[in-house]
Amino acid sequence: AACTLAEETTVHMQQLAMKGAKFHIELLPSQPTEHGLEHIQYQVAANKGSRLQPLNKVASGGELARISLSIQVVTSQYTQTPTLIFDEVDTGIGGGVAETVGHALRSLGRKHQVLAVTHLPQVAACGEQHWQVRKNSEGEQTVSSIRVLSAEERVEEIARMLGGETLTATTHSHAAELLEMAAR
Repeated sequence: AACTLAEETTVHMQQLAMKGAKFHIELLPSQPTEHGLEHIQYQVAANKGSRLQPLNKVASGGELARISLSIQVVTSQYTQTPTLIFDEVDTGIGGGVAETVGHALRSLGRKHQVLAVTHLPQVAACGEQHWQVRKNSEGEQTVSSIRVLSAEERVEEIARMLGGETLTATTHSHAAELLEMAAR
């Protein structure tokens, strides 16, 4: 199972802008415990030609996010988990890689309900629905609220994610284009 998971994760990593990367699961003998006879170590070679090393020692935040997503995509094929939640799985990435991650999440959403917390417009644009989460201070307390955005509000929110506080016609146009391209 470890070999299959590693091979399939490696294949998926290639699709998330990690060309030439490898994922490996090392089963290291240990004293028998209620958890088994091995200690499991995830190893990665993040770049072509790199040697396998422990994941926790060599992977950057962006690489960890993509490797995590790859593992989730692979394992979701073998489980009956109806809902997958990703909290900032796009940490440390941007641009084209963010778009690739967004498309991977959208593809995963064909078989599972996917909830993804993101600050990246490229990822948010790939969702079929967009929920906006806000935090407001009310006296000494912070209150969070969430609401589903309409199509028009979604363009506005993607534009805000792209351009910050000052939004222009160009920012709105780019937001609409991102949403249109992601829907294809």
